[in-house]
Amino acid sequence: MPVPVVGRHEPPSAPARRDPVPPFDRREAAPPGDPRGSGAAFDPRDPTPPADRPPATPPADRREPAPAGREQPSPPEADEAEPVSAGSSRRTAERGTSRRRRGRTIIVLLAVLLLGGVAAGGAYTFFTWFATPDFEGTGVGDVVVQVEDGDSTTRIAGELAENGVVASAAAFTNAAEDDERIRGVQPGYYQLRRQMSGASAVALMLDPASRVGQLEIRGGVQLDDTSAPDGSVAPGVLSLISRATCVRRDGEEQCVSVDELRAAMSETDPATLGVPEWALEDVAEAEPRRRLEGLLLPGRYDVHPGSTAADVLKELLATSAARLEATGLVSGARSIGSSPYEVLTIASLVEKEAITPDMPQVARVIYNRLGAGRRLELDSMVNYPLDLQALRTTAEDRTRPGPYNSYVVTGLPPTPIAAAGREAIAAALEPAAGPWMYFVRCQADGTSCFAETYEEHDANVREARANGAF
Repeated sequence: MPVPVVGRHEPPSAPARRDPVPPFDRREAAPPGDPRGSGAAFDPRDPTPPADRPPATPPADRREPAPAGREQPSPPEADEAEPVSAGSSRRTAERGTSRRRRGRTIIVLLAVLLLGGVAAGGAYTFFTWFATPDFEGTGVGDVVVQVEDGDSTTRIAGELAENGVVASAAAFTNAAEDDERIRGVQPGYYQLRRQMSGASAVALMLDPASRVGQLEIRGGVQLDDTSAPDGSVAPGVLSLISRATCVRRDGEEQCVSVDELRAAMSETDPATLGVPEWALEDVAEAEPRRRLEGLLLPGRYDVHPGSTAADVLKELLATSAARLEATGLVSGARSIGSSPYEVLTIASLVEKEAITPDMPQVARVIYNRLGAGRRLELDSMVNYPLDLQALRTTAEDRTRPGPYNSYVVTGLPPTPIAAAGREAIAAALEPAAGPWMYFVRCQADGTSCFAETYEEHDANVREARANGAF
């Protein structure tokens, strides 16, 4: 008796035609000739297999038989794919395309970010390496720099960079290019700070308060301070020099004192100090505390702050010697048969006694009296060692012994008595022609009246008193 096959149906070995299985219907088609029709499912519980079905060994699949009256789903054919609807296929394709687009977008964004990062890094590197080096802020500490005559803005910038004021010369020139005032910076010394931004350095250089070491000597000023009749004190050349040396160091002001300057003047060899050769002999014979009197031509000087007293004097004397040479003092003195030091001494007397228009005539009076062997009788000479700034003298002072008492001694004083300006030097080199032996300040504005005889002079004195000239 044939053994029924459970759970598996073998199709005919060579069917002429196979009908497709409808979607979602897994029932196995009935064998040909089956009275149930092709649409009925074959019941595996039927003990009578078709006549043409060979017996088969039960499969390893032990599935339970379907209950009576229930159709048994046919197992899917191994070589047939499950049908998919057209709409489902289109949606699946669209989802794939969308995913591919999103993937491409992400890749593009990543590339842009990567390139942007590279560009930013390149820009940072470029500006780090090639941007103008510059400090930030107003700087720290103190430093003094010198601007020399004829220095351009570029040269000044280089000097600042060398001294650590700015990070680079370009930092200064870039900050100064739109400020025309930088071209008006005068030669001299400037107190700045280290590690300043270019803009801060420009601003400080243009601030007048940053200028240091500036000294101005006026005609008629002597080395020591002088007192006026009203009790006021006028600073002398040494005091002016001392003030010019002041500089701020680590927040404290430092200056070369008057005593240090006087010691250097008195104790240092004149040649070492830079005294001009034409004045060396007379300077060596002069009283030490007065030996440099009159050797500094009136005008502006620049003193290097922080220098020693001796170095300050050397710098000033070197500058003044060149200026005195430029006035024609040396060559002019020799042309009239005098020494430059003698002419400079006469010029100092003229500077103290006369206003500029009267200088040539006053010089003539001095030459005439010297030529006649007469005492000069100049009040300015008497007051010089007394450090007095007055037009007249007292009877006591006129009798006081000393080389500067022109009422007692004959001839010129041993040194100049003040700084003589160019006009006074010119008058001493080329005095006016005339027979005058006397002069007196007869007008309130300083104008002098000249006389050949004492009687004329006495009349001029009375006029001067009437005019309130003294």
